[in-house]
Amino acid sequence: MKRIYLDHAATTPVAKEVLEAMAPYFSQRFGNASSLYSFGREAKEAIEDARQKAAKVINAEPREVIFTSGGSESDNMVLRGMFKPGDHVITSAFEHHAVLHTCKELEKYGIKVTYLPVTKDGFVRTEDVKKAITKSTKLVSIMHANNEIGTIQPIAEIGRICRNAGVLFHTDAVQTYGKIPIDVKKMNIDFLSASGHKLYGPKGVGMLFMRAGASVRPLITGGSQEHKLRAGTENTAGLVGFGKAAELAMRDMGKEAAQETKLRDTLIDGVLKIEESWLNGSRQNRLPNNANFGFSYIEGESIILHLDIKGVSASTGSACSSESLTPSHVLTSIGLSPVKAHGSLRLTLGKDSTKEEISYVLEVLPEIVENLRKISPMRLARK
Repeated sequence: MKRIYLDHAATTPVAKEVLEAMAPYFSQRFGNASSLYSFGREAKEAIEDARQKAAKVINAEPREVIFTSGGSESDNMVLRGMFKPGDHVITSAFEHHAVLHTCKELEKYGIKVTYLPVTKDGFVRTEDVKKAITKSTKLVSIMHANNEIGTIQPIAEIGRICRNAGVLFHTDAVQTYGKIPIDVKKMNIDFLSASGHKLYGPKGVGMLFMRAGASVRPLITGGSQEHKLRAGTENTAGLVGFGKAAELAMRDMGKEAAQETKLRDTLIDGVLKIEESWLNGSRQNRLPNNANFGFSYIEGESIILHLDIKGVSASTGSACSSESLTPSHVLTSIGLSPVKAHGSLRLTLGKDSTKEEISYVLEVLPEIVENLRKISPMRLARK
């Protein structure tokens, strides 16, 4: 049975070109980039080449890119690296847990946090950001696009508000880096987090853009790597892979977005024909590859398991919380009850997704939903 992968928001396969670019740095060019001899210089040059490629995607300078292990570390580096007791940070109620859990931790140390609400369509109101800024506000952290429902936030306007108020602005762009256009200069972004495995690069590699002139305290000390902000021997092969993935993403961005948008819209139109189903998030202003649905009377976990039997891999939301039995904080933040939030299905497309795969999903999903509803205690109780 052919397997269909529709969980690209969770992770992506490593592209063939990326794997080929990485291969020499595991065994042939294995030097430590801190070494002065040729093996070391070779590794250092490869890392700096990757830094240039990573920076180019967002119109940044190479010196403004700090390589990390991924989006979660990048988020933590910003949030844990600049505050003192009494400082104030503004974020939203449906950020990734890498931001929300860190903010909760900061509150234990006297940092004040404002969690902005979002609309039923999944947007942060720019007027709420403006009203929440006080004299003690040091940072605003709003994600570029939500990882579960795909809504794209007005970060250019939020960046302008922050710049005018003299407040630093961070955006978690893990779902958007290399997928949709980002210009850190025009959008007034001071910090941006990204992760390699979301764009056909390797896992365990990410980056933090930090605007020249901004600063944070290092999370890891012990060496001078990454501008003295992240000690430890560099993962040369991984960073080469990140750079190659960034280069390919920039080259193919427009083509992939157009292809995914067309398939996404076909998917949405087809799924919404199912009785008592709905789309979570905005129909128009969402990521090209994201479709998040809700279904009455059944649980998303059951849908996932039955789709898997049919050869389709999908999710109910963030892969980082897939083992949790609590309802998605993203879905409850947009006004869904815990019962409705449990009935969610996230389908996220990739560059290799096909019309035939979408047709197959639209063939098997209605039957799965119907069969689950026949045995649903919630449906039977209503009757």
